[in-house]
Amino acid sequence: MKRTNPLIALLILLTASAALAHALPERSEPRVGSTVNKAPTEVRIYFNQDLEPVFSHIQVFDAGGKEVDKKDSHVDPGNKRLLIVSLPELGAGTYKVRWQVVSIDTHRTQNDFKFEIKP
Repeated sequence: MKRTNPLIALLILLTASAALAHALPERSEPRVGSTVNKAPTEVRIYFNQDLEPVFSHIQVFDAGGKEVDKKDSHVDPGNKRLLIVSLPELGAGTYKVRWQVVSIDTHRTQNDFKFEIKP
């Protein structure tokens, strides 16, 4: 039977631990890349870990790059894995959602996605 190099085993373990330590989105409303017929009143992103409220936020931009959210991004007090931002009445078009979060163990992740509102 072949023995595993202890250094390789440690590297695999550390890599797996690091991947598990980041807060990653599980789902969003509206969904990533979706097309909706009715403008949403807010964007909600559900994560796989509790978030640090002070360092976690969402922004929403129109096709021209102008921020269009109500600038009230917050972690839901009843669900520390849910990040929310309110939206004004939006018209038809493509919108970009940019999020950045810090999990309670201090790891930062960020990404963006788009959704479209049809007329």
